[in-house]
Amino acid sequence: MKKSLKIISLFLLVGAMSLSASAQDDLMGLFDNEKPTTDYTQATFKTTRISLGQSIESPANGNLIFDIQHHFGRLNGGAYEFFGLDQATLRLGLQYGITDWLTIGYGRSTLEKTYDGSVKAKIFRQSTGEISMPFSISYFGNIGINTLKSADTSRTIKFSSRLSFTNQLLIARKFSSAISIQLTPTYIHRNLVEKKTDDNDVWALGAGGRFKLTKRVSLNLEYYYILSEQTAKDYYNSFTIGFDIETGGHVFQLFFTNSQGIVEQHFIPKTTGNWLDGDIHFGFNISRTFVLKKPREFKKY
Repeated sequence: MKKSLKIISLFLLVGAMSLSASAQDDLMGLFDNEKPTTDYTQATFKTTRISLGQSIESPANGNLIFDIQHHFGRLNGGAYEFFGLDQATLRLGLQYGITDWLTIGYGRSTLEKTYDGSVKAKIFRQSTGEISMPFSISYFGNIGINTLKSADTSRTIKFSSRLSFTNQLLIARKFSSAISIQLTPTYIHRNLVEKKTDDNDVWALGAGGRFKLTKRVSLNLEYYYILSEQTAKDYYNSFTIGFDIETGGHVFQLFFTNSQGIVEQHFIPKTTGNWLDGDIHFGFNISRTFVLKKPREFKKY
């Protein structure tokens, strides 16, 4: 009887050990089958503009950004014009993140008393891991309305003639924590142009970069090359040198540019300043973010 009990106990012990080993194998299998994660690149640029032009960045879901954009007159205006400080072009704008990938915007510029509405949508995001994407791509589009009264009071300008449109692809890559580069193919259509030699359709290629100097300061460079032959004869390519300065909830952007305009329809196809002649404007952007809707929090059980 005792011998039988020993044999039964031995079988039970072997069975328990087998079950334990099987359970451990199943548990390890769960870890082995765990899905790989995707790490998305953050802060390719510090705000939604490189300096003048759009960057790949957009406000988070539920965040509202208030923009103050200011360009002074030309530095070569001399002491009489207080080196450009006596003149100014101003734009006030708002950007709101409807989702993490879709943004709408609205603004008003003093140049030609222009109102603009815009949309920015993320298409791809630079990432590593399960989804590997070497760069980020977004679409930006806007519509501008020139509300400036005509100097010729006998002439009536149709509402449709006051409209202009911008379409851009923003293609950016963050190479390191210190260097980010963006290419911006651009198409602009203007229903009415000032000169007969101007193109209604303007193609341009923008290039910009951010180069980190310190923890809170970066150097920004931006250049737009006009591809449309006729427009290029009458205007200059826009070139900007600037700095980003981070201070808590604010991002200050200080820059020097040969462009007076602030919206894309102005500074890309209608830059009249020449850097070599000293036609340089000092300007700044101030962006302030307001959280109108907090991200949804999930309870932990």
